[in-house]
Amino acid sequence: MASELSSPTTATPQHGIFSLGTSAHVFLELERVPGVGPEELARGVADLKEPETTMAGVNLVSGFRPELWRAIAPDGTPRDLDGFTVPLVGADGFRMPATQHDLVLWLSGSSYDVVFDEARATLRSLAAVASVADETSGWPYRHDRDLTGFIDGTENPTLVEAPGVAIVPDGSPGAGGSVLLLQKWQHAVAEWESLPPSRQEQVIGRTKPDSIELDPKPPASHARRTDQDVFGKIFRRNVPFGGVTDHGTLFVGFCSERGPLQRMLESMAGIPDGVRDDLTRYSRPLSGGYYFVPSVEAIGRFPRAARGD
Repeated sequence: MASELSSPTTATPQHGIFSLGTSAHVFLELERVPGVGPEELARGVADLKEPETTMAGVNLVSGFRPELWRAIAPDGTPRDLDGFTVPLVGADGFRMPATQHDLVLWLSGSSYDVVFDEARATLRSLAAVASVADETSGWPYRHDRDLTGFIDGTENPTLVEAPGVAIVPDGSPGAGGSVLLLQKWQHAVAEWESLPPSRQEQVIGRTKPDSIELDPKPPASHARRTDQDVFGKIFRRNVPFGGVTDHGTLFVGFCSERGPLQRMLESMAGIPDGVRDDLTRYSRPLSGGYYFVPSVEAIGRFPRAARGD
């Protein structure tokens, strides 16, 4: 699918970024094994798959802590990109935690059993260089809704437009790559479901049945606090996670630069003006990490075959 997309760069973005329609997801955040260098970790990731293919029908997207990738490719990341290493503290003491790890692997496919088996095989392959710090499984809910019951990603660009939003263009550091913000948000289920639909719509800033934007948008609504016409365009691949009694949304946001993502977070937290996003009163962030997702060619510099062993 990705090969059919128009791209602002001659480098090849990782295909899984744009592979819509997958119904099973596993996100693995990993830390390097003590003593393992950045280049050794990159070689381990490069060995997971051949460039321009998927593994056993499973899409793999791999992203690195920005500082780690910069250590092996000094001009290989956007200049404004750093890891999420300091919590974001906003109005009323609201806090977005920083849980940055060294590596993220996102595996997705049409069925969970195949994704599950491939994820386990992937971890076995990386056992000498990385260990799991966090694992999250995701799945779709009512086609395109999140677990609040609202349609998610209404402002997403089309697949034709998405590479221009998500991929670093030619001539820029990290061309062909993408900036990924990954956050896990736990929903306050009882509190949210106690709200009448009209109040839920005020919190989100859209109608619940058909996602029509309220006019005017309430100042503290999620639609107002994350308005892409104000903060910049991003490409979202959010998925629900969790079980019946404890669940939420995994925010999976891609952009060609960190700026729009960071400005949205600061707006949600009320940092610019003291007005918090109302949704943060019913959904709590549990994690936060920025990753750089290099191009296929950039990762392909490090395969084991090239080392002759």
